[in-house]
Amino acid sequence: MERKYALARMLRKNTTKEERILWQLLRNRHFFGLKFRRQFPIGKYIVDFVCESKKVVIELDGGQHNEPENILLDEERTKFIKNQGYKVIRFWNCDINKNISWVYDKLLEIIDYLSIMVVISVLITDV
Repeated sequence: MERKYALARMLRKNTTKEERILWQLLRNRHFFGLKFRRQFPIGKYIVDFVCESKKVVIELDGGQHNEPENILLDEERTKFIKNQGYKVIRFWNCDINKNISWVYDKLLEIIDYLSIMVVISVLITDV
């Protein structure tokens, strides 16, 4: 277990340019007051970013994620994380580099949707 946390610490120290760009949007509750963590262990995986209160995981993918063997690994990883109750959002590094405003808008859209779904769930439960 300690190895996983040591690896997460190492990954936080060696972030990619794209992770640093997105982290500037998410850190210190800058994104609508939500607390995000980076390089966070979930099961045997370490996710790029997570908002535990909204159960949202954000993964940034470089070109290596488009290789057949990595596509299968990503599908397995996503399935596990979803089974833990999280919504997984994936962005390509090129989206971060070339269209960060689209990424921001897409994240806002997803967070809004999840918030509405929680309210609906509470209303249905109260009936």
